[in-house]
Amino acid sequence: MIASLTTRIFTIFWFTLSLVVLLVLMIPKLDSRQIIPLQDDGKRQGSMLKQHIEAELSSEPDDDLMWWRRLRRVIEKWAPPGQHLVLVTAEGRVIGAKDKEMQMVRNFIGQSDDENAPQKKEYGRLEIVGPFSILDGKERYQLYLIRSANNRQSDFINMMFDRPLLLLLATMLISAPLLFWLAWSLAKPARNLKNAADDVARGNLKQHPELESGPQEFLAAGASFNQMISALERMATAQQRLISDVSHELRTPLTRLQLTTALMRRRYGEGNELERVERDVQRLDSMINNLLVLSRTRNKHELRREPLKADELWSDMLNNAKFGAEQLKKTLEVANPPEAWALFGNPSALESALENIVRNALRYSYQHIVVAFSADNKGITITVDDDGPGVSPEDREQIFRPFYRTDEARDRTSGGTGLGLAIVETAVTQHQGWVLAEESQLGGLRLIMWLPVDCVRA
Repeated sequence: MIASLTTRIFTIFWFTLSLVVLLVLMIPKLDSRQIIPLQDDGKRQGSMLKQHIEAELSSEPDDDLMWWRRLRRVIEKWAPPGQHLVLVTAEGRVIGAKDKEMQMVRNFIGQSDDENAPQKKEYGRLEIVGPFSILDGKERYQLYLIRSANNRQSDFINMMFDRPLLLLLATMLISAPLLFWLAWSLAKPARNLKNAADDVARGNLKQHPELESGPQEFLAAGASFNQMISALERMATAQQRLISDVSHELRTPLTRLQLTTALMRRRYGEGNELERVERDVQRLDSMINNLLVLSRTRNKHELRREPLKADELWSDMLNNAKFGAEQLKKTLEVANPPEAWALFGNPSALESALENIVRNALRYSYQHIVVAFSADNKGITITVDDDGPGVSPEDREQIFRPFYRTDEARDRTSGGTGLGLAIVETAVTQHQGWVLAEESQLGGLRLIMWLPVDCVRA
C-alpha cells in the first residue's frame, strides 16, 4: 500500500489513464470482424480447390466470347457444400458473387490481394477467405471463398464496436465502480477527520485512534488532531481545577463575612451599610455558585441522558415560577403548556436552562411574563416574553457571554451575576439546540429556546 497520499493520487491517476488508453487501443482488436491471417487448414483447403479448378479449366474448351460462363461453371462445380466461390480477374471484374455481396467482396479485395498471404474476415453472417491464385493458360485470377461465419459475433457487440461513443460510454460504466471505490478509499480519512471535528464541536473531547492510519498526510493530521484533543482536555481540566480552587478559597472569607454581618446585626441592629454588605456577600456567593455550574457544564463532555416527558420535566418548575411571580406582585402566564412530548436528554440541564430563562424574565419584567410551548416533527420551541426594558439589538447576541452586562437599566439595577444565560446556552448547545434573543411583543425581551429532533422522541 502506498503511504503517501500525493503519490497514491498520482499513481491512481496514471494507472486509470493508462488503463483507459489500453482499453481504447485493445478492445477494437477483439472484434472478430477484423481481418486476420488464414490458418493452415484453411490454406490447405484453398490449395486443393486451386488444384481442382486449374485442372478443370485446363480440360474445358476455351470460349473467347463466353469465357466468364466457363469460369462460373467451374467454380460452381467445385464450390464446397453451403459455400460458393468468387473469381476476380486482373481487370477487377468479379465473377460468381451475388449482387448483395458485391460491396462486401470489393471491400475485402481492397484489404487482401496477396495470394501468398491469404486472410479471412467476417461480414455479419458471412465470412470471406482468400485470395488463392488460379492460372488459366496465360490468364491469372484470384479465388475467394464465401461461407457462413463459424463463431458469429452478436449484433450487440457489433453495435458497440461500430459506435465509438457507445464503446467509450460502456468503458466508463465498467470503470465507474473501480473509480468510485478509489475515490471512496481516498476520501475515507477525510470523512473520519470531519466526524472527529464534529464531535469536538459538540464538546466531546475524546481521542480518535482511527485517525492515525492511512496515508502519511492524514496520519500526520490525525496525530496532530489527537494531540490537540489531549491539550484541550488538559486545559479544560486545569481550568476546572483553577475555578474550583479559587471558589474554595473564596468560600472561607465569604463565610467569615456572613458571620461578621450576623454578629454586627445582633450587636448594632439593622443599618443601610450592613444591608449593602450583606447584599454584596449574597451576590458574590451566588456568582461563585453559578460560575461553578457553568464550568462543570462546559467541561462535561457527555451528559447523562434518559427518556423524559416535557410536561413532567417543566411543570413543577413553572408552578414554582408562578408562585415566585405572585410574591413579586407580577403575573406569569403559560399560554401553551407543555404536553407529554417525549424527550431524551439530561433532566437537570434542561430544567435548569428553562428555569434560568424564566428567572431572567421575572427579574427584569415590570408586571407580565408569558411562556409558550410548541412542537413539530423537527423539535420543541419554547418562548419566554417579558414587558421589561428590553435589550438593544447590538447587545442581544452578547448577553449569552459569561459576565456580559449591558448598559441598559435592565442590567444596571438587576443585581444579576451575568452567568444565567451563559449556563442556558451551554446546556442547550450540548443538546444540539440553540437559544436566541429578540424583541418581545410585550415591549421587553423575548428568549427562544429550541431543541432539535434528535433530542425529541415523538
